[in-house]
Parts: sequence; C-alpha cells; structure tokens
Amino acid sequence: MSKYLILCVDDERDVLDSVLNDLSDLEEHFIIEAAESVAEAKEILAEAAADEIKLALVLCDHIMPEDLGVDFLIELNRDDVTARAKKVLLTGQAGLEETVQAVNNNSLDYFISKPWSGENLKEIVREQLSTYVIDNDSNLLQWVSVLDAERIMQAISDNRLSFSDS
Repeated sequence: MSKYLILCVDDERDVLDSVLNDLSDLEEHFIIEAAESVAEAKEILAEAAADEIKLALVLCDHIMPEDLGVDFLIELNRDDVTARAKKVLLTGQAGLEETVQAVNNNSLDYFISKPWSGENLKEIVREQLSTYVIDNDSNLLQWVSVLDAERIMQAISDNRLSFSDS
C-alpha cells in the first residue's frame, strides 16, 4: 500500500487527541501525525517528504498563536509537493472573510465547524481521502476496503473504459 500522511494541526492538545481518536480506524492504512503549531506541522512535512511519504489530507484549525490555519492551507496549495493534498479547515473561529479567502485561493476542500460529530468527521475524511487516492494512486483496488468502495470501484471501471478506448 502506498504511504500517505494525514496531518492534524491544532494548538489545543485536547482537540488534537479527539481528532486522532476519531480517525483511529485509519491508522492501519495511513500515517497520522499531530502538530500543535504550523511550525511543527512544517517539520513533520519535511520529514515526510524526506521519507517519500505524500501528504494526502490536512485537518487544520484556523486561530493559532503564531499562524493562521487559512494562511497555512494557502501556502500548502502553492507548493508543488503538497498542492494535491485535501485541505480541511476544522475550526470554530474562522470568520467568513478568512474562509472566503481560502476558497478563492483553491486552498480549502472542506470546512467543518467545532464542535463536530466524530461520525461526521470520519465520513468527511473518508470522502476527501477517496477523492485524493482516485486522483493520485494508480493502484485503487487496495483502497476498496478502506475508503468509499463504490466511488473507488467506479473509478476503476472508468479507468478500464478509458484505457480500452485508447
């Protein structure tokens, strides 16, 4: 299975622990890392890049002591290495202006407001990861039992049809 990273960024440890708990079902198939700051997130991304692990999804808070989550997501979107990753803003603090800024920069794939439901978070993350692997992984069959099986099988079928049409 390909190595993909899910990165969770929030300055509140309790929030990070809750997110990690909600995503624990995915630990067998993804590397899940937590960062309490954008600086720490950048260190994790540098280590992942050195190990040739691709960022598949980032869940990021907006208001943090040194940096804004929206600015970090925009920065990730402008970097060739992380641009394809799915970017989810998980916050209770982002205002309309910041959210619009992220959307206008194509730097936000989904917005989840705090507090969130664990089941809803898992569903959104699985959908975003399904989109990511369909767009970026040539071996989709390995993901059928992990992500959205119907969408993955449809993508496999579509790939076969486009290959046979060539």
